[in-house]
Formats: sequence, structure tokens, C-alpha cells
Amino acid sequence: MFRTGLVLAAAISLFGAAAAGPDDFKTGPLIEAYGGVAEIADARLDAETRFKIAYDVAKAADTGEINRRLETAARFLNMHAAAGVPSENMQIAIVVHGGASKDLVTDARYGGENANAGLISALIDAGVSIELCGQTAAYYDITQEDLLPGVSMSLSAMTSHALLQQDGYTLNPF
Repeated sequence: MFRTGLVLAAAISLFGAAAAGPDDFKTGPLIEAYGGVAEIADARLDAETRFKIAYDVAKAADTGEINRRLETAARFLNMHAAAGVPSENMQIAIVVHGGASKDLVTDARYGGENANAGLISALIDAGVSIELCGQTAAYYDITQEDLLPGVSMSLSAMTSHALLQQDGYTLNPF
């Protein structure tokens, strides 16, 4: 009888999550305007949970669009904060190279309004480290002055990932 009740409770909770629709996705609590998520209970998460996550972003957004790979970091922060993980327990780094470098530059360098500027600012304000591969910057003739405030440049994306891994970061493939 207990087992049947447990199975029924699990089925109901799964059905509730499966029945969630687009209206169930909300931004915040850390990144207010970006990174909408649905709240889902996960017993493995609590105030002691710690994350050190690195993201690799190489593909640029379409002109005038938000780079969904950059927004993934906002989703991660919002999702886990809503699940009870304190913001100070989440260290996030984004390593950018290739064509995605255009998503990190000022409007003047972009050649119009960079739709990613607000997202980049919100991520940096939330403590996210965003590094541009210096080799990519050299290839595209991007200088530090061309970058949005708070974005740094490293020797290379390979160097950034090696150093982050040595510091305990895991690469998130999403």
C-alpha cells in the first residue's frame, strides 16, 4: 500500500511538471529580465549546494537577437536560486570564442544596437565572469576597448578552460 501511494505521488508530481506550459516560466530571482525557468522541486539541492560551472560559447546570435548560449547562464542562476541555492554558492564563467565574439562588443563596434548588452551587464552584475578568447580577438581585430564593460580577454579559450578546470569548474554542455 505504501509503495502504491509513493508511485501515485511520483506520477502526480511528474504530471504536474509535464503539464507546465510556457506561462510557468518566469525570470528572476537573480537575473530579472533574462533566463526564464519553471520551478521544479529537486531534493538534491539546498543551501549547502555549490556549483563552479564553465560555459563555452562559440556560435553568435543572429543579428539583433539574444545569444541563447549566453542566456543559458542566466537560466542556470535563476533556476538554482529559485530552488534554494544561495547566489554566493554559484560561480559561473563564460568563455567566448569564434563568431560569438560579436555578441560581446559595444554598439559602436557591433554596427548598431547589440541586443546582448543588457544580458551581459546583468550577468556581470550577478558575478559571472565573461572572457573573450584573445586569439579570436586578434583574428577579428577586437580590442579591450571594443568589449562591453566587465568583459575580460584571456590568452585563449583553451587557456581559460584549462585554468577554470584546474580551479574546479566543470564544463556545462548546454
